[in-house]
Amino acid sequence: MHSHLIRLFSVAAASLLACACTSTPQTADEVNDSTTPLHLLKPDYKVPYGELSADSVKADLDRIFAYIDNELQPAFLDKDGNALAEDALSPLPEGATLKRGAFRIGSYEWGITYQALLAAKAATGDQRYEQYVGRAMNMLRRAYPLFKQRDAAKTEIEDAQMEQVIHPRALDDCGTMCTAMMKYATAFPDGRQDGAQGALVSIDTLINNYFQFVEHGQYRLPDGMFARHRPQHNTVWLDDMYMGIPTIAYAGIYTADAKYFDEAATMYKNFVRRMWVPEKKIYRHGYVEGLAQQPTYHWARANGWALLTTVELLDMLPESHPDREFILNQLREHIAGLCALQSSEGFWHQLLDRNDSYLETSATAIYCYAIAHAIRKGWIEGITYGGVAQLAWHAISTKITDDGKVAGTCVGTGMAFDPAFYYYRPVSAAAAHGYGPVIWAGAEMINLLGEWYPRTNDSGLHYYEQEQKNPSPLFYLTEDGEGEAVK
Repeated sequence: MHSHLIRLFSVAAASLLACACTSTPQTADEVNDSTTPLHLLKPDYKVPYGELSADSVKADLDRIFAYIDNELQPAFLDKDGNALAEDALSPLPEGATLKRGAFRIGSYEWGITYQALLAAKAATGDQRYEQYVGRAMNMLRRAYPLFKQRDAAKTEIEDAQMEQVIHPRALDDCGTMCTAMMKYATAFPDGRQDGAQGALVSIDTLINNYFQFVEHGQYRLPDGMFARHRPQHNTVWLDDMYMGIPTIAYAGIYTADAKYFDEAATMYKNFVRRMWVPEKKIYRHGYVEGLAQQPTYHWARANGWALLTTVELLDMLPESHPDREFILNQLREHIAGLCALQSSEGFWHQLLDRNDSYLETSATAIYCYAIAHAIRKGWIEGITYGGVAQLAWHAISTKITDDGKVAGTCVGTGMAFDPAFYYYRPVSAAAAHGYGPVIWAGAEMINLLGEWYPRTNDSGLHYYEQEQKNPSPLFYLTEDGEGEAVK
């Protein structure tokens, strides 16, 4: 019986072997490790990945610009509601009112947008961006005398936008607008003169009005730190780091008075001392003076304001300033902390360290700008961080709609001491906070692409200081940039 079973097993084994030997040969198009370089298979990325051209970035910027240029067409109306001619050389008649478009021409969000458009003009040479800023500045210069006269006569201004311009009540009302006006007036000094017949006031009139509030009107703690009595007494907002410090620093350039550089640097160090969380290398959103246990929520856009402040301060301070090395080191630490938290899709989360919070556009755009700018300035290494900035731009580009709106932006946000507040803040393409950062990011990516050479090598995106000319998808570097294909 035992020998019989052995014979049966032998016959079965021989039959199986015969079948194996006569099976259908492997087809040439079968994908396996022997027939296909699997490492070159194209992944299913959720956002674009790899090559990027300055032309494609410019096309995105133009789409956004077409939208805001169409939607933001402020005009003056006479007392009967009829449109007045856009004539900057004649004073406004009594009874004139300001008709606004979809966005407020004097808000802090639009102060950022003006600065971004000036940067976009510098990056692309496109005069339309700069002209847009000039029209808005002249409208405010033309409106100011009439509404100021009404204010002096105790007549109700009846325009929330001009009320904000004439009587700023928070850094939000005046900081970024003041900086934008100083930057514009530096480029176009003719604006520092009054217009004929009192039609336009000097832009310095508006700048001085804004700056007086920044320096003397905003509530401060005893050490000079910006603070608010909202939502608690003596609350420090990380937002105010950007709403005030670059304004003070740029005043050092605008007035040629170095005391403002020192004031800005001291204020910066005070923010870092209170708001920086070193173990995470990111900032908390709020701080209440005197609390032993601070509320610590790492809101993405507020961290963007802090990062943008650092970059702006390094641009504005003299190279010899004694606090420059501290600020530069803080930039590097913050960028390292942020890059560790970038999502696989290129965005950052609404709460940076909470991956179940949504992906947010405006913060991602600010980080993209600041990282690209820091690379160009030589403050951080492009080989390490170029791909981070480009991935961020690819992500941002997916949020620019066909008609030029910027989607996925968190609306205006106060402060709270619980996570639900941040998790459930709405997002809207109508939120003005997204437009300036995205334009600024695009302008700086165009600049970066003019100085560095991004290229995929073995499927991964890499930034090179020398153009790589080898067409192979996998190559070794050579000194002449021709490369050597991997066989």
